[in-house]
Amino acid sequence: MPLHQGPVASPSQPERRLALNPFFGAADPLGGMTEAPPHHRLPDGPLPPASAYQLVHDELMLDGNSRLNLATFVTTWMEPQAAVLMAECRDKNMIDKDEYPRTAELERRCVAMLADLWNAPDPSTAVGCSTTGSSEACMLAGMALKRRWAQRNADRYPGSARPNLVMGVNVQVCWEKFCNFWEVEARLVPMEGERFHLDAESAAALCDENTIGVVAVLGSTFDGSYEPVADICAALDALQERTGLDIPVHVDGASGAMIAPFLDEDLVWDFRLPRVSSINTSGHKYGLVYPGVGWALWRSPAELPEELVFRVNYLGGDMPTFALNFSRPGAQVVAQYYTFLRLGREGYRAVQQTSRDIARGLAERIEAMGDFRLLTRGDQLPVFAFTTAPDVTSFDVFDVSRRLRERGWLVPAYTFPADREDLSVLRVVCRNGFSADLAALLVEDLGRLLPELRRQSGPFTHDKSAATSFHH
Repeated sequence: MPLHQGPVASPSQPERRLALNPFFGAADPLGGMTEAPPHHRLPDGPLPPASAYQLVHDELMLDGNSRLNLATFVTTWMEPQAAVLMAECRDKNMIDKDEYPRTAELERRCVAMLADLWNAPDPSTAVGCSTTGSSEACMLAGMALKRRWAQRNADRYPGSARPNLVMGVNVQVCWEKFCNFWEVEARLVPMEGERFHLDAESAAALCDENTIGVVAVLGSTFDGSYEPVADICAALDALQERTGLDIPVHVDGASGAMIAPFLDEDLVWDFRLPRVSSINTSGHKYGLVYPGVGWALWRSPAELPEELVFRVNYLGGDMPTFALNFSRPGAQVVAQYYTFLRLGREGYRAVQQTSRDIARGLAERIEAMGDFRLLTRGDQLPVFAFTTAPDVTSFDVFDVSRRLRERGWLVPAYTFPADREDLSVLRVVCRNGFSADLAALLVEDLGRLLPELRRQSGPFTHDKSAATSFHH
């Protein structure tokens, strides 16, 4: 089936003439009742702006409330001042750095701030760029890893050689896309027992002379846990001593790279580890900016092959860029710079600590109900996953997710990947804007639902693949 295929046109729909409230047609109150606009082809003529707005607005009311969406990592609240700045910059094309030099300068400053935050050896020489999100940033990091591998092995392999990339099965789907699009073998370490992400020993065991790198995830989307970046680097150091293989590490810090620097300062995961060649993060996740902005950084120019860099001169300066997308608004980059200025290190620490405290407190209250078993507790990312207790047979996590949706809460239920397809969980993401009061309301609603769920004769959903509401 073609992507984005619209529905087959149905016979005449007389009720469509009632699509527009007569009050919305200020000059011609009856006009909207005689000719409602079609859904799947361009209208023959224009509508008044107020009428067009109301038609779209009314349909969007059926979307979920983003503030109650505990599935998404994406920022759902910013200050009004940030929204004003974004509105002022939405017409600026981020790619036109010569035409919008100050926007380009704010991007450069954000890269320098992140390089300093992530302990680059020399933040003034670290290279990086903004992206539309972590997915694009991961693609760029993967491309750099592959090109560096090809350069090192130019005398042994043709340009069409198929190398491999080692990572846990819990990686975000963008890494699978990267391997598919850029002809790289994905070597995925499966989950095992109570280990739900990549471990050092398994990572090193899958590396060989064709490995372009290892991806370590600082904050798994499945359960919010950090992968042991330092241990993975140490295992690869030992591998190099034994075999001579020098395997770089990319840290996918989509969420954790904006949590750990503020809350886990003693955790060594970033450019302090010489084997870490690049890091990405999502500015629109715990970077606290509306979607979509991400960041990709390399520890030094040596990690980013020069032939992949596109250079733009502006105001006599040199602005290296490396991105898949071209035209996109500068609004999100400006909002990121605003947030960096607005909060600083202490402000970010306060915001992220609040999110973690709420996550940990909410996890404890859910565990205390007795019907659930926690897999994680929100003490790394402000995220935790839980499943039903072993003695619960009348309902499952999919029942809980469905019933919470009736109250407006979007809590994803999904099955873990290989080799833990037997495990289905719920996951709660606590973000800035999800307050202690909202957490208390979630607990109250869950408490109201449990007596009904306990009276069920068994789980309602039998097709778990159809029930899952989590695909990333």
